[in-house]
Parts: sequence; C-alpha cells; structure tokens
Amino acid sequence: MPYEMIAALMFSTMLLMMMTGQRVFGIIGFVAVVAAISLWGTGGHNMGFSASMKLMKWYPLLSLPMFVFMGYIMSESRLADDLYRMFHVWFGPVPGGLAIGTILLMVLISAMNGLSVAGMAIGSTIALPELLRRGYQKEMVTGVIQAGSSLGILIPPSVVLVLYAMIARAPVSELWLAGVIPGLMMAALFIAYVAIRCRLQPELGPAMSAEERATITRADKLHALRAGALPFIIFFAMMFPFIYGWTSLVESSVIGVAATVAAAVIKGRFNATVFEVATRNTLFISCMFMWVILAALSFGAVFDGLGAVKAIESLFVEKLGFGPWTILILMQVSFLLMGMFLDDTAMLVIVAPLYVPLVATLDLGIPPEDVLIWYGVLYTITCQIAYLTPPFGYNLFLMRAFAPPEITMGDIYRSVVPFVLVMVLALGLIMAFPGIALWLPNLIYPN
Repeated sequence: MPYEMIAALMFSTMLLMMMTGQRVFGIIGFVAVVAAISLWGTGGHNMGFSASMKLMKWYPLLSLPMFVFMGYIMSESRLADDLYRMFHVWFGPVPGGLAIGTILLMVLISAMNGLSVAGMAIGSTIALPELLRRGYQKEMVTGVIQAGSSLGILIPPSVVLVLYAMIARAPVSELWLAGVIPGLMMAALFIAYVAIRCRLQPELGPAMSAEERATITRADKLHALRAGALPFIIFFAMMFPFIYGWTSLVESSVIGVAATVAAAVIKGRFNATVFEVATRNTLFISCMFMWVILAALSFGAVFDGLGAVKAIESLFVEKLGFGPWTILILMQVSFLLMGMFLDDTAMLVIVAPLYVPLVATLDLGIPPEDVLIWYGVLYTITCQIAYLTPPFGYNLFLMRAFAPPEITMGDIYRSVVPFVLVMVLALGLIMAFPGIALWLPNLIYPN
C-alpha cells in the first residue's frame, strides 16, 4: 500500500473513531500504536515509549500544573472579586461600562491562568449575575463573557501555546511574547465593539444610575483601585523576571504560584477547602494534557516515519499548484471547520504533525526562524474562533452550564456572532501584517 494511502487511512480511522465519543487521547494513541506495530513489527511499540520519554524529559512542561494551580487559587479564593469591583466602580458610569470591565477582567485572568475555562468560570460566577441584575441584554452579557474568556488561550501564560511549542518544537518564551500584542489587540477590538454598540443602543448596556454614582466617593474609588491592584502585582512579579532572563519559565511559574498563595493568605481566604479543590482540579487538567501530548507525539512519530508530510506538500504544491498563501488560508479554514466539532487540543494533535512542517516549507516572505512562532499565533486565534462556533463550540456549552435558565441556547448562539466576526478581522490583520505578532519576540530576543 502506498504511504500516502496509509496516512489517509490512519487519519480517516481516527476521525471515524472520534464519533464514538471516546477519549481523544485514547483514540489518537490507539491509532498510532496499532499503525506503528502493523508497519514496523514488534519493535513499533518503541515509538510510543520513545514519545513518553521525550515528554517526561521536557522540563518546561513543569510550568503547566503551576499555571493551572495558580488560576484555580485565584478562582476559589475569590481574589478576582476585588478586581471586578474595581472595574465596576471605575467603568460603571459609562454605557456598557460593566461589559468593558468584564473584558478587562478576562484579560487579567488570562494573564495569570492560561486556560479558557478558568476565565469562563470566574466571569460567569462574578460578572454574569451582576450584569443581568443591572439590565444588560442577555445576548450582550453572554457574548462578552464567552469572547473574553477565549483570550485565555492567547495571552501568556497560554497553556495551548505550551502544547503547540511541544509539538512544533518551538520556544515557549517567544510564542508567549508573540501572543501578547495580538491578544491585547483582540481585547481592544472587543471593547471598541461594546463601546460603540452600547453608545448607539444604550438599552443593551445601561450605565450606572445617577443615584448609585452619587454614593461612590473618591475614597471608595481609591480603595477599590488598591484592592484590585493585587492581581497586577502578581502578574508583573511572575513575568518580569522571565522576560528579562532572570528566571526560567518553570521558575517564573513557581513565583506566580507563591505570589498568588501569599495574596490569598494575606486576604484571609486561603484554607483547606481552597487548597483541596485547586489541587484536585490541577491534577485532573494536568494529567489530561499529559496524555494528550503523549498520544500526539506517538501519532506524529508514525506520520514522520511514513513521510506523509512530504506527500501532502507534493500534493498541494506540485500536483495542485496552490500558492503558499492559498495553502495557508485553506489550512485555517480546515481548522475552523474542525473547530465546529472538536476542541483545540484535539485539533492540534490531529493536524499539527501535518501542518507545522508544511508551514515551515512555504515561501511566505517571513524569516524561517519566525514562521512557526507566527503560525502558532494564527492557530491559537483560529482555536478561539472555534471555541465560539456553533454547533459544538467549547465555550457555548460552558456558557450553557453556567447560565441561568432564562438564557436559552439560542441566546448563546446569537450572542457570539459579532464577536466571531471581530476575531476573524483580527486573524486577517495578523495574516496580512505578521509584525503584529513577531515584533515583541524579535525585540526581546533579537538573536
């Protein structure tokens, strides 16, 4: 059987097994091991074993449980409540001000956690009831929370970018820096949309009443500002030493955990229950990602051995005659289509062994050392769009789980449409102007 046919058979078998609803890592790992043993005999099982050893030796992966633990401590100890109170006091008098404050809250939570689910949990428990109580339209509320929480997989320390770095063999530090400006740009576009829409239609996001504004003194504003500044201090204490090269990635993650726990202790909110819940959730998330990475590495090893990447490159470039940008756009469209049915991790492990080497060979006018960094940002933004794309967008169902009964699935579906369009605009801008993503990593790491 030709190697191209074997690769197509592996890929189609994996997609077919996905429909059974079994664990993603189990399906990918099963296909990889069966294919390896079938192709190379009894020694084929060593490919999976080699992948596990590679995973265990990847030192930066130790940062994964640290960042997850930090996010859960923030959530369980209610440190994010003070931050939202600050945004409420300062932005409440503006039409749509609390929605803008919610997006800013999501940016800060993203900068300390790296997971979309943490932002969704915090936004839904803190912001959602308050926004509904103040008369905000249901679709505006749910759209803001879903779009804002998706920033967690782009703004550092993004866990998704850590996984991409592992599979693409790209430096995590440069990927994180590449996600900063695109993430902030996307947040700014969200804020601009909310501000313009609520100014034109004030009933979507009414401003704080004059009576309530009168009760908030300058002292209240300063107190809220001091209380809400704590998460900023944690973020800068964690990221500054890393960016300037004083600490490694893992050491910075430990600083972040220590600062978050210290803040919770100082606030008197750290207890045995908070520690137990955060530890259990961290263990669950970390093990899940470890199994997925292990399966992805095994699957990628078989694909490399088959030469499937060169076969696909030959198909697109030589036989079909597609140009580099046409191939890149088709790759992004395929991500969007898969995102309607799969989560970001599944998409990454399924197509990264194919797409990442292919992107490295395309003549896109970008220095070879920057291509994989830039493409990591494009992939992550496409995942954000997929998170919000019906019928099976990840954030859509998280929102349904957190929302009160009066918010229907139809409301949730309609709410994401304008934010998806904003994300597509951001994706187009970064494709057209790669410097948006590459300027900061090239500035910090010029060599």
